[in-house]
Amino acid sequence: MQIGELSELSGASVRSLRYYEQQGLLVSQRRSNGYRDYPGNAVATVATIRALLEIGLPTALLKDVLPCTVGERSDAACPQLLERIAVLRDDVQSKADRLSSISTSLSAYLQTSA
Repeated sequence: MQIGELSELSGASVRSLRYYEQQGLLVSQRRSNGYRDYPGNAVATVATIRALLEIGLPTALLKDVLPCTVGERSDAACPQLLERIAVLRDDVQSKADRLSSISTSLSAYLQTSA
């Protein structure tokens, strides 16, 4: 599948797809005309990349985490990565709790001001 089709099917911009490939997160073969040719599982890979980026994983970590999420799991590498993901998850939860507390305080302030 060519980059335009992958962009359309995955919802990721062509620019993002090129970036993912540059970072080693996505692979393609080059045709004789220079066009990229992505494998059939590229849509699922892009969906995983986008989801992991959305939850705050940096691309440097994503390159290591991605094989654990797309069926190429290495039992030797994934436990350490899972620990790193757990730390990131805990950080996200801490931030979410803090934002929830701020939201509650702001709501209480608005109720007393009305």
